[in-house]
Amino acid sequence: MQIFSLCVSLPSCSSRMVLCALRQQVLRCSSHCRTWARLPQRQRSGCVYSSIHGFNQDEIKEKLQAFHGGSIDLLKQDSGIAVLTINNPSRMNAFSGSMMIDLEERVSQLENWPEGKGLIVQGAAETFCSGSDLNAVRAISNQQDGMKMCMFMQNALTRLLRLPLISVALVEGRALGGGAELTTACDFRLMEAGSVIQFDHKHMGLVPGWGGAARLVHLVGSQNALKLLGGAVKVDPELGVNIGLVDGVLEGHQKTEGAAPLLQQAENWLSRYTKGPAPVIQAVKKVVLSGRELPLSEALRTEKDIFGTVWGAPANLEALASKSKHK
Repeated sequence: MQIFSLCVSLPSCSSRMVLCALRQQVLRCSSHCRTWARLPQRQRSGCVYSSIHGFNQDEIKEKLQAFHGGSIDLLKQDSGIAVLTINNPSRMNAFSGSMMIDLEERVSQLENWPEGKGLIVQGAAETFCSGSDLNAVRAISNQQDGMKMCMFMQNALTRLLRLPLISVALVEGRALGGGAELTTACDFRLMEAGSVIQFDHKHMGLVPGWGGAARLVHLVGSQNALKLLGGAVKVDPELGVNIGLVDGVLEGHQKTEGAAPLLQQAENWLSRYTKGPAPVIQAVKKVVLSGRELPLSEALRTEKDIFGTVWGAPANLEALASKSKHK
């Protein structure tokens, strides 16, 4: 931290420029958020808000914990593909306050999973997620608490998107409101035939608050995003594929004779992109993430740094010893 203060205290302009440039390089090479070094280690990799924005995570967690119900369940498999299940069937898998906390904790576990390569996000009992539990929403309907919940969920879903795992949302049944937003926090979206994604926030007098609007614009463009949000359009699989929101359509095994269970279909689909050593797959996700989020020059430097972590590593050396691409 001393090097940062020198940037404003040295009398030499050139010295200040050199040290400030070094500061930027240190921040670029860090895997943590740039301006939130005071946060605990597990929260740094994808955070958007911290105390400098008036956000107190412990305070909002205490508030959310009062609204119980449901759970977010995590299963890590030996294949390196994890399954995250939104489990609150009696409320169409709506997020209670305690489930929001569960989500943040499950993301923390996935951030620290060296063997991980992929993630499937699904809902329990044949539906995906209907957003926020209205009981919790009514209890925190004042603007101040609503903003805190918004920041908490934006942090959690941004960290989900930035996981070094290739992720897919498996949409069965309906993904409504915040549930639709959750699908955009995954790298891919697969829909069961007959399922629906709907950004229906306007029917509640709202706009997306969990980062869904910003991510939707990146996925489908501003014009399509305006149509989906302004029209609260029910996106079926065909429309989803046509506008670039959906990456594949699965046949439900209960509706189509001989079809594999949806989760198995999703695992088979995802495994095409997660075959190989975990460090390599994680590096793939990281270089794509940097290309998506950073200016070109910074993305190139980040790519160089990530390249350095796999060059000469065991997977690279093994491939060099066993293969010849010139045959």
